[in-house]
Amino acid sequence: MNEKRLTRVEDGRVIAGVCAGLARYLGVDPTVVRIIFVLLALFAAGGVLIYLILWLLMPVESAA
Repeated sequence: MNEKRLTRVEDGRVIAGVCAGLARYLGVDPTVVRIIFVLLALFAAGGVLIYLILWLLMPVESAA
């Protein structure tokens, strides 16, 4: 059975693989997720905090 898991990816990552992992999980382009995080960081000041929390909580793809 191939279940869908939320993991940080090792290939295609820029900083920690959080945006690329979210994009793969949601089935969207990683650039869209990155733009959303940048907009959240600039306007809502929550993007950085959410990114850091996800970085700590999401397992790495190879460790999953």
